[in-house]
Amino acid sequence: MRKEYFDRDRQRGLFQTFAWLVEEVGELGEALLKKGTDGVAEELADVIAWTLSLANLVGVDVEKALETKYGEVLARHSC
Repeated sequence: MRKEYFDRDRQRGLFQTFAWLVEEVGELGEALLKKGTDGVAEELADVIAWTLSLANLVGVDVEKALETKYGEVLARHSC
């Protein structure tokens, strides 16, 4: 993702990238309120993609952050 989108995200800027993430979270909420699964997977994918874009912009290694925060839980339980 970084290779494909980083330059575009950097040009867009941190707060505009965050705004896109918030918009996608809203679209996910709308999909969930429809009480069906149509569109939920697509909106979840968008939320994850924009979250990763934001992490790239601020230099967060998401894998490392998840391991640090949830490592013990992940060791005990599979996802």
